[in-house]
Amino acid sequence: MPDPSPTIRERRIAIEVRRLREQTGLTLDQAAERLKWSRATLGRMETAVRRIKPVELQRLLNTYKVDGRRRADLVELARGARERGWWHRYTDTLPAAYATYIALETEARSLRCYDALVVHGLLQTEDYAREVIRAGLMQLASDSEVERRVEVRLNRQALVTDRDPPLELWCVIDENTLRRMIGGTDVMRAQYTHLAELAERSNVTIQVLPHDMGAHPGVEGTFSILEFPERFMPDVGYIEALNAALYVEDDAHVHAYSLVFNHLVADALGIGESAAFLRRLAAGET
Repeated sequence: MPDPSPTIRERRIAIEVRRLREQTGLTLDQAAERLKWSRATLGRMETAVRRIKPVELQRLLNTYKVDGRRRADLVELARGARERGWWHRYTDTLPAAYATYIALETEARSLRCYDALVVHGLLQTEDYAREVIRAGLMQLASDSEVERRVEVRLNRQALVTDRDPPLELWCVIDENTLRRMIGGTDVMRAQYTHLAELAERSNVTIQVLPHDMGAHPGVEGTFSILEFPERFMPDVGYIEALNAALYVEDDAHVHAYSLVFNHLVADALGIGESAAFLRRLAAGET
């Protein structure tokens, strides 16, 4: 499987190149004629079927008379489009959808999420992650495959603790998620302690949504919203399914998920209350 990170960046470049052509008022045929390329070649570039080489990008930008900040940003985005991520060495065990998500997560500046079933992977302890991964694979995977998946999950967490600048992470966790006994008392107590410690970091915000809240805007389940630093990488919503993943890229739909998240933030315990709640769980008090 090819490394997914270039696919993400190249798709954003392709979208912007198509937008630039449309802003100039050129049809695909007219632009291809000016560039002395075939219509099919330009069409494949605009749909990210064919990678746009640096020299080709410069030619496109010249043809569409793009300069200044917009040109510099696109060139910079293209410069890193073929870099391989650390997860490339795990492509023998990672589903394509998961690898694509890791690529998105790695490039994100911030991540907002609602966790309705299990603690988010970026916040899991090793033992908790192992139990979740083994259950998710339905006992069909070998021990070595489970361990490789655990290793991937722990490597992802460097975004929160080791990257400079770190990922800004804001999680609303359903109380029922915290009450779900995964791996036994000791595993859960360590997980509670880990959450309480992470919540002390300046880049991590954790809020607990009480189970007595009843019906709320997030009843349909877990979702994440990723925000990127590049101008041509708009926010992306992510919803994980059993054997696939749904990426929400339409601005209106992403905005709808943002509104849901804001409602959950308002309904959840405050940041200080949530931290105290986690500490009580870790101490076995509630």
